[in-house]
Amino acid sequence: MENEKKASPVSDMGAWAMNVISSVGIIMANKQLMSANGYSFTFATTLTGFHFAVTALVGFVSNSTGYTASKHVPLWELLWFSIVANMSITGMNLSLMLNSVGFYQISKLSMIPVVCVMEWIIHSKRYSKEVKVAVVVVVIGVGVCTVTDVKVNAKGFICACVAVLATSLQQISIGSLQKKYSIGAFELLSKTAPIQALSLLVFGPFIDYYLSGRLISTYMKTISSGAIIFILISCSLAVFCNISQYLCIGRFSAVSFQVLGHMKTVCVLTLGWLLFDSELTFKNILGMLVAVAGMVIYSWAVEVEKAAKSVPHTKHSLTEEELNLLKDGLEKDYEAGESK
Repeated sequence: MENEKKASPVSDMGAWAMNVISSVGIIMANKQLMSANGYSFTFATTLTGFHFAVTALVGFVSNSTGYTASKHVPLWELLWFSIVANMSITGMNLSLMLNSVGFYQISKLSMIPVVCVMEWIIHSKRYSKEVKVAVVVVVIGVGVCTVTDVKVNAKGFICACVAVLATSLQQISIGSLQKKYSIGAFELLSKTAPIQALSLLVFGPFIDYYLSGRLISTYMKTISSGAIIFILISCSLAVFCNISQYLCIGRFSAVSFQVLGHMKTVCVLTLGWLLFDSELTFKNILGMLVAVAGMVIYSWAVEVEKAAKSVPHTKHSLTEEELNLLKDGLEKDYEAGESK
């Protein structure tokens, strides 16, 4: 963990690059896997279970070969974290099914202010005016380029709220657990992944049946080799995506992960236009430019905040208590002089 804290800017950029590239790659792979024009694999929750199963396998191999050292984290903490993380995944899938894509995007954007408020409540963390302005600019930019129709209902709204709160709490907890137990990103992931994999593979097929009306067992009987290849690609990319998420949040913060993470949205829109002939309007381009500007402002604001904290604060005035102590000291010195 100490090595991660003292990581160089180059390794920090590497962690961000790994997260952006793997996240965009997994979205592109899943689009081909799940779309009607692709392989129609509509079992998103179960697929996430596959992702964590492969991640858990990589973690097991890493620990067995001695590449990483296993540190103790109480089981109840791991179970609590896994429940919150699975609520996030399930809530997001239900929100996407019950609400319009526009409201789904709004709920994802709301995670940034929710994370800020939760960090303020849990860790008493405060943000500078510059950081707040940057967050607003990013939210507006991403909102302009992604939000279209907005339709919501009571069930969908509840699912969206659960998803946003669970995702925000999960991302804050990643950083908190790493600091609390002095555990590295990959070591923590290797402990939580088996629990998430087991629970998602058990309950995932039922959730997917509710969402799509299809049984994964029926699909697997006639699965094509192409679908298997894309599932393997998706699972491989998920390992890098999960590791880089824990790395980024551990090194920076949940807010930074959310803000700079919207670079993935810009990349997905651009690649969708290049690879899948998705429409890219002037509104999309304008929103992306505003979002990127907001990310640049945020990066600058964070550096300014760090610089301000590193400057020692000098006191220019004495408190009343210090004045009284000084007065008492002078009186004692005076009395000692008189006695001589």
